[in-house]
Amino acid sequence: MMALGRKSWLFAGSDRGGQRAAAMYSLIVTAKMNGIDPQAWLADILARIATHPAHRLDELLPWQWAPKAPTIAAVAA
Repeated sequence: MMALGRKSWLFAGSDRGGQRAAAMYSLIVTAKMNGIDPQAWLADILARIATHPAHRLDELLPWQWAPKAPTIAAVAA
């Protein structure tokens, strides 16, 4: 993905778009370096971030993240 990204970053559309792409790539690589599936991590934190207390956002960082335990209703389904 890194080799493909090198030329693709030239066409981010704007400086701000390039900065956003770099930030997302950084988050994905950080998750991979911590042995976490980036797609599962991003899906979970995006679902939880709106209701998560602001003073505990550090719990959602890749090196501290733990998937939310499935509820009984989700397991029964």
